[in-house]
Order: sequence, then C-alpha cells, then structure tokens
Amino acid sequence: METLTGLLKKGQEILVQAGIEEAGLDARLLLEYITGKSRAYYLAHGEECVTKETADRYLELVTGRSQHIPLQHLTHQAFFMGYEFYVNEDVLIPRQDTETLVEEALRLLKGRQKPRVLDMCTGSGCILTSILLEVPDASGTGADLSEKALKVAACNARRLQTADRAEFVKSDLFSSEYFSGSVYDVLISNPPYIPTEEIEGLMEEVRLHDPRMALDGKADGLYFYRAITKQAMDYMLPGGWLLYEIGWDQGKAVKELLDKEGFINTEIKKDLCGLDRVVLGQKSLQEEQNV
Repeated sequence: METLTGLLKKGQEILVQAGIEEAGLDARLLLEYITGKSRAYYLAHGEECVTKETADRYLELVTGRSQHIPLQHLTHQAFFMGYEFYVNEDVLIPRQDTETLVEEALRLLKGRQKPRVLDMCTGSGCILTSILLEVPDASGTGADLSEKALKVAACNARRLQTADRAEFVKSDLFSSEYFSGSVYDVLISNPPYIPTEEIEGLMEEVRLHDPRMALDGKADGLYFYRAITKQAMDYMLPGGWLLYEIGWDQGKAVKELLDKEGFINTEIKKDLCGLDRVVLGQKSLQEEQNV
C-alpha cells in the first residue's frame, strides 16, 4: 500500500514533469484536501498507509492539475479575506489582489449606518459576501450577466450565512428593472479589464479555465469602466463611493473617467506589491441639477 510520504512524492514528480510552477505546494494541498489531514500530521506520520481509493482519487486530481486545471477548480475551494468560498469553472477564482479592493470599501463604510452595497459583475460573490460578513448591518446586491455565476454567488451567500442580507440579480450592468429607484452607499466592481488581444498570452490556468466573459474588457480593457462610470451616479447616494479593481497599468485612465463624470476625491490605491490596484471616487454630498 502507498504511504502518505510516497504518495506526496509521486504527486510532486507528476506536477514537476508537467511544468507546474508551484508543484510541491499544489501536490501538498491536494493531499491535504483528499485526506483531510494537515501538513503537520503527515510530516509526523509519513509512513502511514492510505487506502487504494484515497491514492487513486489523489492521483486523479494531480493528473487534472498537471493538465493546468486550476487547483481551486479541483477542490472547489478558494480562500478570500479569510473566508472559504465555493468556486467552479463558471466564475473567476478570487485572488488576493482583490482583497485590497474590499479593504478600501470597508474603510469607507466605517461609521455608516445600515449601508447598502452594489457589487457589479459579482461573479462568485466573494466581494459582496466578504463585505457583509465584515459589516453586520450592511445589505447589498450582486449583479452579473451570467446565470451560472449568480448560482455560485447565491451558494456562497448561503454557505457563509449572508443570504438574508444579499440579493443576486441577472443584469447587463444597470439594464435590469430591479435597479429602478435603487441607490447605494458603495458601488464596487471588479469588472472584466483585460484587453481582448492580451487574453491569448495569459497563463493556461486563466486563459483556458476562467470564464472568458469575466476576463474580456474588450479592445482597450476599459469598456466596462466607461459603461459603469457613466451611469453610476444615478444609483448612488450623495456622498457614496465608487470603487474599482484595475489592472496595474490602468490607474490613470480609470481615474480620468471618474474625474470626467464629476466624481470628487478620486484616488489610485496600490496593492501589497506596490502596483496600482484600486481606483475610487466619491459622489458629491450636494446633488447638482443638470441645466
């Protein structure tokens, strides 16, 4: 019978041969997922035997990872803001970079009573759900054009017990009648922002396995920023905030879009790697009438 140590070694060898960048880490995480045992356990009990069923299932997942299927699609687990989210091939995998966006939203929500949040292009719902978990009196809406993504988002809201404060709506941006008369304290979005021609150059895990509609920001990557920003103020309370995740080279262009539409206090915020990651702006407290 196979031991824990032997099985891990076999998994590592398969992933190294396949050119997986973090072969050792991924082999270990898959073993932890399959056995339910921590790294500390199998370091101390490496000679413990595993059943043939466990070994076969582990090697099946390792084979999938060797074909560049993302680890998170194999385990259906993604960790974001300290919470575990369910993910599949219908949604963009939550990434640590996006935590900067959520942290900025949480900063701006401090002191607001029963704030309402709109997460446009919600995908897995990780942004909205994380905010609702951190702000217990908040409520919000997640909007997406993908019905499959909305099912995942609703699933995560149920699993993390925020479903009573969240609604998920199929909408092409603000086109749904749902938004008639709706206003929010925070409008937040991680929209598709990769220029179409750059998608083919992405790593296989992203290019072949993340949904293309969650990646494709059209010709220059700015299509959704333009479309959302142009309409955003109609759905924001005076003093409310608009926040975007951006690509590392899009900060200046997106900030200019907000400035052009009359947002104030616009800023570009960097992530932990020092790259431009968030653009934000505020709707004036005094609503101006268009003449």
